[in-house]
Amino acid sequence: MRIPKQILIGTKCQPKLKEIREILGELPCALLTPDDVGPLPEVIEDGATFEQNACKKACALARHFKLAVLADDSGLEVDALDGRPGVRSRRYEGEEASDEENNLKLLAELEGIPEERRTACYRCVVALATPDGLQLTADGYCRGRIVTEPCGTNGFGYDPLFYYCPYGMTFGMLDSTLKNQVSHRGEAVRKLRDILLKSRKR
Repeated sequence: MRIPKQILIGTKCQPKLKEIREILGELPCALLTPDDVGPLPEVIEDGATFEQNACKKACALARHFKLAVLADDSGLEVDALDGRPGVRSRRYEGEEASDEENNLKLLAELEGIPEERRTACYRCVVALATPDGLQLTADGYCRGRIVTEPCGTNGFGYDPLFYYCPYGMTFGMLDSTLKNQVSHRGEAVRKLRDILLKSRKR
């Protein structure tokens, strides 16, 4: 597909918006935010997978704004919890739960679980849709483990609890440049960006 002249990044989450814009910065198009187009309509994330939710959001917003839209869904899968919180990562403690409340619930559920069993995987799927329908998807993942107390104030979501072994730090301790190089969202967005750039050369 041709690179759209404009792409709306379909998220209200400012840290996520910043991450995505940094990665997509080299695309030859205008990257729009909700501040440019108006409030995003609510899209109920009732899919069973990250891909279903990402595609649903991208398609719904593309139809609403009549623009190309990039949307994502991502979350944390903890092995000792059979993959929870998974697609409910943002709403783990409830529909209006804060990051801190979700983190506290996760720590409570992992209480007493030894370090070697606290392995986890961050997953992300990004979808690009136009008013005509879904165009592209890409996914990414990053493995780590869950620490016993929050460390670091950077990032968002479960970042203060997600320990990335190669760096010896939680995502909450990483600056955005380092995080984007290794994160699940960084991998997914780079894949999608590279597909678009390759299509431009054809």
